[in-house]
Amino acid sequence: MRLASLARLSLALALPGAFVRAVELSPRTWTVDGLQRTALVHFPDVGTDPAPLVFVFHGHGGSSRQVSETLSVHRLWPEAIVVYPQGLPTPGSLTDPEGRQNGWQSAPSEQGDRDLRFFDLMLADLLAGHAVNRHRIYATGHSNGGSFTYLLWSRRREVFAAFGPSGAVANRACLPLQPAPVIQASGTNDTLVRFAWQKAMLFALLRLNQCAPGREAGPLLVRYASPINCPVQTYFYPGGHQFPPGAASAIVAFFKAQPSAKSGGT
Repeated sequence: MRLASLARLSLALALPGAFVRAVELSPRTWTVDGLQRTALVHFPDVGTDPAPLVFVFHGHGGSSRQVSETLSVHRLWPEAIVVYPQGLPTPGSLTDPEGRQNGWQSAPSEQGDRDLRFFDLMLADLLAGHAVNRHRIYATGHSNGGSFTYLLWSRRREVFAAFGPSGAVANRACLPLQPAPVIQASGTNDTLVRFAWQKAMLFALLRLNQCAPGREAGPLLVRYASPINCPVQTYFYPGGHQFPPGAASAIVAFFKAQPSAKSGGT
């Protein structure tokens, strides 16, 4: 018995990433219109306080496992419930027009709103089965996942305290948006979702949230205060379309500072 215990300990030490992932992320399944949908979910240790809830959406061609390892929001915010949903084969507006790779709808009514319905079912299930702080629900995602984040902003604004799109712009069909706290992550050399498009999106968000001129808030960070409690923050990284290194920490820190207006926070 002692040798078996030592063997298990040696395996855990030799494969720390695999061991921790198996413990921290639980596969969950929902049926939406007869179709099985899945996600990887991190549940914090049982506590007395309702937990924040963060949805993290992968980009086109990505997966729930890949984005859980790239952004690792559950490691940065272990007190939160963190959901990494899995997309379905979806036509891409910039790549993969045949829809052979997994992704998300970017506009209302695309694919029969299957991803919005998936989100609604996940949210309802988590709210019913777990202690969730309804004033601290957030969404982030990269590229096509960022576009879906904007769609959630457009169609489910009342659910969320803040948003964190990365490498993305809102589909025109999602506009106009309602004011909301947002952190925008971008690669300044992005040639797929061009940085010029993302800057134009930023200017639109600054106008929407009535923001003051920006002030440096840390390495690569600029913060724009808002008189309506909807600050905008940017994380501009000198890279391409990949998720900017370090942006996940900035997004989590921004989310932690943004309780929803419903809770009386600022």
